[in-house]
Amino acid sequence: MKVLVTGGAGFIGSHLCEALLKRGEKVSVIDDFNDFYDPLLKEENVSRFASNSGFKLYRADIRDRRQVMDCIGTEKPDAVCHIAARAGVRPSIDNPHLYEEVNCVGTLNILDAVKKSGIKNFLFASSSSVYGINSKVPFSEDDPVTSPISPYAATKRAGELMAFTHSHLYGLPVTCLRFFTVYGERGRPDMAVAKFTRLIAEGRGIEVYGDGSARRDFTYVGDIIEGLLNALYRPFRYEIINLGGSNTIEVRGLISMIEQSLGMKAKIRYRDRMPGDVPVTYADISKAEKLIGFKPRVRLEEGIGRYVKWFLEKERSA
Repeated sequence: MKVLVTGGAGFIGSHLCEALLKRGEKVSVIDDFNDFYDPLLKEENVSRFASNSGFKLYRADIRDRRQVMDCIGTEKPDAVCHIAARAGVRPSIDNPHLYEEVNCVGTLNILDAVKKSGIKNFLFASSSSVYGINSKVPFSEDDPVTSPISPYAATKRAGELMAFTHSHLYGLPVTCLRFFTVYGERGRPDMAVAKFTRLIAEGRGIEVYGDGSARRDFTYVGDIIEGLLNALYRPFRYEIINLGGSNTIEVRGLISMIEQSLGMKAKIRYRDRMPGDVPVTYADISKAEKLIGFKPRVRLEEGIGRYVKWFLEKERSA
């Protein structure tokens, strides 16, 4: 199978590319290596498989419709995994126009390029942020998602709706996967696990917004990749599916786990809760279990241990 992965140089995308190549699939990537975080980290991500004969990289911006059309027209993929996006709730509040351009216009460009191509499956990487402040837990795909509280959440919901439109009009097989707080090796440096680990290891203070009682459903990247692969080979006309660890923890509990793995204490500074933050995320994964056989395997304690080990080894080899 020929699979196109947008955002394939990033955290989740690079793990997916690696897994697909190990399966013997042919993989092409569209990525613009933007500076949301250090582009050298993305270069490092793709360097591990750049020499694979089954891999092809397009340095292109999904906002550029012509570039997208040319890449997809050249590759003629059997399936598309659309992971590229501007991520993060807080920065989306500071720069909503950029998030609209990348996450909405960019997604429309990808959908437009494949709508009549006869591809076998289209996966869209959505987010648990679409649930907003949801008083009902765990979050189910049937819950109303009409009140996003950040531009990022709004753009992800817009992507789901645009994908539905293309499925309805053109028969495009679509699965939208709502990721819940993904962490793990090669994780984005702005995300909690990566950021807290580095700051604690360096003896620097960490900032916690609120009192540390916010709960998150942290999901190990290996489990997310398993969910993506399962969904890739089981196309649906249109489905929305949660991918999460289905086990929440308070932020202060997460910090305690990282402290134990590092053998160091955190210096915590508490700050006011940030706009756009939600008090809890928690995935109901019963639909994922039923439709794609998804079952998270890596408990948070184990995943944090793996991440901290990877981080320390990387630091020693730097």
